[in-house]
Amino acid sequence: MGQSRCYQGHRCARVSPVNEDWEERTAAAWATFDDYAEADAADFRAVIDALVAELPADSPLGPFEQACAWDSTGHSDRAVPLYREALARGLSGYKGRRAKIQLSSSLRNIGQADEGVKLLTPELDAPSDELDDAVRGCLALCLSSLGRDREGLSLVLGALAPHLPRYQRSMANYARLLVEPED
Repeated sequence: MGQSRCYQGHRCARVSPVNEDWEERTAAAWATFDDYAEADAADFRAVIDALVAELPADSPLGPFEQACAWDSTGHSDRAVPLYREALARGLSGYKGRRAKIQLSSSLRNIGQADEGVKLLTPELDAPSDELDDAVRGCLALCLSSLGRDREGLSLVLGALAPHLPRYQRSMANYARLLVEPED
């Protein structure tokens, strides 16, 4: 399989007939999401389903986009199996990482935060990208749901520290000390 450019210039798996036009139309559909009222959620999901219908039956992008649509319209329970299917079909790279983040969030929403922690913890050691803070934020929420607030706060402070105009070193140390005992 070759590679194609998709959202924000990242490399994504190319699955025929997916092409730049399909990616652009999918991005355009998502750009209209906020135009749909809550009562029109099914209409938005129908737009995504129509785009997915253009994909081969075994494409990992289909269940991923559908999971995103269910998740974004308040149905984490319907999104979970679709995220799992997308990952099982080989969704990788940027969208694969997004799927893991979003699946973890959905798992937390349906009371399975422990599974979300197991899914996201390895992502802390994955190659760095713009999703690093989202990994840490979502993992922190999963940890908090499990009563592990100090670990979650440590992750969030660690993610925040590099973005501060000052106190980066102090915040990073405070984050570390939340989970490591002082000597």
